[in-house]
Parts: sequence; structure tokens; C-alpha cells
Amino acid sequence: MEPLSGEALDALLRGFLAEDVGRCDVTTDATVPRGTRSVGELVAKSECVVSGLPVARRVFELLDPGLAWSHEAPAGSAVSPPAVLGRLAGRARSILTAERVALNLLQRMCGIATQTRRFVDAVAGTGCQILDTRKTAPGLRPFDRQAVRDGGGRNHRYDLTEMVLIKDNHRRLAGGVAQAIAAARSSAPEGTPIEVEIESEKDLSDALAAGAERILIDNQPPDIVARWCAAAKTASRAGRPIFVEASGNMRLETVRAYALAGVDAVSVGSLTHSVAAADVSLELSPG
Repeated sequence: MEPLSGEALDALLRGFLAEDVGRCDVTTDATVPRGTRSVGELVAKSECVVSGLPVARRVFELLDPGLAWSHEAPAGSAVSPPAVLGRLAGRARSILTAERVALNLLQRMCGIATQTRRFVDAVAGTGCQILDTRKTAPGLRPFDRQAVRDGGGRNHRYDLTEMVLIKDNHRRLAGGVAQAIAAARSSAPEGTPIEVEIESEKDLSDALAAGAERILIDNQPPDIVARWCAAAKTASRAGRPIFVEASGNMRLETVRAYALAGVDAVSVGSLTHSVAAADVSLELSPG
């Protein structure tokens, strides 16, 4: 589901609300008089890159279609606390009931965008892309991928349909790199990109001999990546353009060394599998 809009988005958000609310919001229903109006601000209490405000807004709107929304901070903008990300006004009961789902998504998306921006800044000037992975919590992939884009990164394959990615288990079960590439070429739909993960000199030579067009160098130090990347680029100069990606426990303090090794992209699983949520709160008052 990309982009995040329409009925597909609403269906996901309604499911999230149903999970959180259950039969009713017993606290709000007991303490807030029916018909009470409220105004509020979404406030960033940590430095962050903005992502997810349209999603948060839609969560509130699903419970209060008459919600008034203003002052939405632009996606991808960097803010410092205390920054107002958005203002809202509407039925107090609806706002309170939607609060947790809206904030959970907003905090997660801002957290992902913030960490992505750090990686993008770390490789600035090298020409290397920062990619996400499929290491996302089930149900949250569209939100995570949007957050990566808002942080300046790019998306890898959305699902298993979009690309053939031959990893270690595929290689072993197929009988080797060459056999796996040949099988993918004969069976995958025409035009499907084929990428092969390599972990040794033999994997590399087999992949190049088989005419691989995309290579993923996994779990290697920067000096090995530089040598293998140079070999791949040499093959590219012989007439086969080869896209080279590096992956494997990428960290902020080391990612620039991988970018300088000459790769086209670095994929970073921690962007989405180890999210540090941004600190964002909803501050309400009668209105």
C-alpha cells in the first residue's frame, strides 16, 4: 500500500483503533462530559525529522470527521524541542480515544525518519544511497517506508514479488550462485531485477561469470567491500552495468567507510527493526 492514502490506509488505521479501544474508552467516557470541545498541540520534545503527520491526522479524523487541523510541519523538516508539529481542535472524547494510536505511529515514523537522516548525512557527498529493508513489524511496512523516504533514504523492494534476491539459503538449495542465477532468469517474470548476495571471493567470481547485474556484499569489512566492489565495477566497464550494495550490521560510525568503498547503496536494517521513537506528546486544553 503506497502511498499512504485512501481506503487501504483507513482500513489499517481502523484496525489499529479497534485493537486499542476494545469495546469502549472507559476512562474518557467516565471523566469527560459528552459534547466537550478541546484544542491541542502535537509537540516534539526531542530533536527529530518530521514524518507521519498526515497519518496521525487521519487517525483523529476517523473518530471525529469534523476535526479542525492546522499548522502541519512539513514532512522531512528537522525540528528542535519544543516544536509544535500540528494543531487540532474537535470533540474532546474522540481526540483522547484516538491519541495513543496517533502518537504511536507519529513517534515511530519520526524516529525512523530521524535515524535515516543521520545515515544519509553520514554518507553525504559520496553518491551512496541509504536503503531500508523488509525488516519491519508486520502491518507497519507502508508507514516505515514512508518515514525512510521522509528522512532522505530510499526504499528497497516492498515485498517478495518486486525483486529476486538470492541469499545464502537460496544459493545452497539451488546448488550454487551460478545455478541460482540461471534458475531465476528462466523462471522469474520478465523484467524482474535479480540481485545476488555474496559472502566470498568464489561467490563474487561465480556471480560475475554468470552475468549478475546486482550484487549485495554482506557482512564484510570496508576493505573487502572496496576490493570486491572494484572487481564488480571493472566488469561493469566491460559492458555489464552492475549495481553494488553493501549490508550487514551497518552503524553510523562505520557507514561512511562503506560508502567510500565505492558501493552504490548501503542497506540498513536497523532503521526499521530497532526504532527509537521520537518524543512527541499531545497537549490538550478545553476549547
